[in-house]
Amino acid sequence: MTPSPRPTPRAGSNLPGPRLRRAIPILALGLSALGAEAPVPARATAWLDRPVSLADCLNLALQQNAAVLKSKQDLQAAHGVVVQTRAIVLPKVRVAGDYAISDEGAVEKLSFALPPGLGAGNLPGIQPGNQRWSGTIRLVQSVYEGGRLKSAWQTARLTREQAVAQHQAVLADTALEVRVAYADVLLAAQQIVVSEASLDLLGKELEDTNRRHVAGTVPRFNVLRAEVEQANARPRLIRAKNAYRIAKNNLAHVLGFHVPKEVFEDIPLQLTGTLESEKLEIALPAALLQALEKRPELIVLRKAEQLRKEAIVTARAGYLPSLEAFGGYGSHNSTFFNDLARDVSGWQAGVQLSWDVFDGGLSRGKVSQARALYEKAQVETDDATRRIELEVRTAYSNLLEAWEVLESQKKVQEQAQEALRLAGARAEAGSGTQLDVLSAQTALTEARTTQIQAQRDYTVARDRLERAIGAYVPAPQPAQ
Repeated sequence: MTPSPRPTPRAGSNLPGPRLRRAIPILALGLSALGAEAPVPARATAWLDRPVSLADCLNLALQQNAAVLKSKQDLQAAHGVVVQTRAIVLPKVRVAGDYAISDEGAVEKLSFALPPGLGAGNLPGIQPGNQRWSGTIRLVQSVYEGGRLKSAWQTARLTREQAVAQHQAVLADTALEVRVAYADVLLAAQQIVVSEASLDLLGKELEDTNRRHVAGTVPRFNVLRAEVEQANARPRLIRAKNAYRIAKNNLAHVLGFHVPKEVFEDIPLQLTGTLESEKLEIALPAALLQALEKRPELIVLRKAEQLRKEAIVTARAGYLPSLEAFGGYGSHNSTFFNDLARDVSGWQAGVQLSWDVFDGGLSRGKVSQARALYEKAQVETDDATRRIELEVRTAYSNLLEAWEVLESQKKVQEQAQEALRLAGARAEAGSGTQLDVLSAQTALTEARTTQIQAQRDYTVARDRLERAIGAYVPAPQPAQ
């Protein structure tokens, strides 16, 4: 049964199809690990010595994959940027102190004109010293910055949301990479099975031909032909085994494994999954809408666009005055007595206004730059939107193709097996030729190969479409 050109979603479902209705972003597990320490790279062979499911692989990738670990650090770095950006809004406590000593000749003495008969000179007890100290502690709060305060708060929020969306994109890419690598291992394993089955059939054909040759019913040519066909099939098995080794190495790399040095030929990695997958029910318009709403890459660009807009507000603040209030306590040594222990102390409070009436065009230049970058961000968002729409359309078309190929191969293997049986029976009866048998064996091998390849292609096409529309993958289940 071939699919309709445009499958329709079930009514009342926002995430079309049973699989997508269960699909939730895997970032929940990824973000929950941010508070924990970075895991030590897995060097033991525990996970290599027992069968692993796709859910196991997804969980392992979230813990060990290099891209995920780096993304977590980027998220932590973004948190630091958020704290810095938000600092302008919060009050500051400033503590200052100083001590200085100077040459006595540089200290000006206080002298007064005294009444006649008392002479002239400094008054007794007023002897400024050549040392001074002071200390203050103040609480300073910005009151008005020309709109910069509110913009800083908005910028901090947008920066945090943008960082989370970037991390979501990394998690989604990693999950897709794991699923494709997992499917490649399964495909390579099935190709070995098909190649071995083909060699087994050719071996039986060679034995049967030898038996007939000994009985004198077939010439030596038939034996040579059967031997050549068997020899030609062996490279296919050798290449399949090599592809299996490479696929397992690639999966181990994606999972963040450090393969032990003693494992030099074939990684003892066994998978429990299969290439079979259910049909994805989703219409193209719904897929496009979901992609534009949920793709983390678009969310990142939209946040970047809003950040550029806030940058314009910050740049315009240079045209306006800034006002801050302060209050605190200060102390310093007496100016008129040569005694460092004699201090003058008390509280202080006030406001401070500053305004660059003319800054040489600095603010105008910043505003012009911010506006240009904002317009550039708008173009980037629009371009990314069209690019994602193209990605969804391409992935959807590939999904339809993969499903049609898979459906077309459902009965082919059964037919090829029946054709091989009939060819063998005809050869036994003398009404068929060896060429008919060998051709039927080749056709059966091709049918099996095409079927497992079609299963893999459909699984990967479905995963790529889910990634394209922002549905990610189903939540990993706990490891068994």
